[in-house]
Amino acid sequence: MRSPLVLETEKVANDSIADRKVHGGLYKACYLFSTEHYAHWKKRYPHLDWNWGMFGENLSVNGMDETEIRIGNIYKIGTALVQISQPREPCFKLGIRFGTQQILKEFIDYGFPGTYVKILKEGQVSSGDKLTLIQLSDNLLTVHQFFKLLYAKKKDKKVLMLAIENLALPEYKRERLKKYL
Repeated sequence: MRSPLVLETEKVANDSIADRKVHGGLYKACYLFSTEHYAHWKKRYPHLDWNWGMFGENLSVNGMDETEIRIGNIYKIGTALVQISQPREPCFKLGIRFGTQQILKEFIDYGFPGTYVKILKEGQVSSGDKLTLIQLSDNLLTVHQFFKLLYAKKKDKKVLMLAIENLALPEYKRERLKKYL
């Protein structure tokens, strides 16, 4: 059994973060990825040596559905309290891990990127801990909707407004989206 992960305000304790400009921080303290999506990727890349954490996630979570999880939802996991903050946007490092930069387009097209969380209360997470919903966000924007919005050539105005009004998203992302109004 592995020792528990300690979720700190801006990072997972003892996690090495190569580039703090794009990883870690208040809105990307910990990355969660759904175990259910592994089957899809294993079929596409059967030659890889598969193990949990393949997508760079800190936590591989059962039953996490980005089409239902709202940005701003608050969850308890272990002794920590976390808030859904934003989906993962893939970078070249995922391409290195998979042996091809083509994975970036495939990851975007697939549309299930996992999610970063903001740590509201530091705590420990152990294998087997459940992700328990504590508070449902009043804003209806899901992780899946926001991820699709980020890459859509034509931005859906209704989804765009949900994003701009969602205070759980980083302010710079909300400000950047205003140019599409």
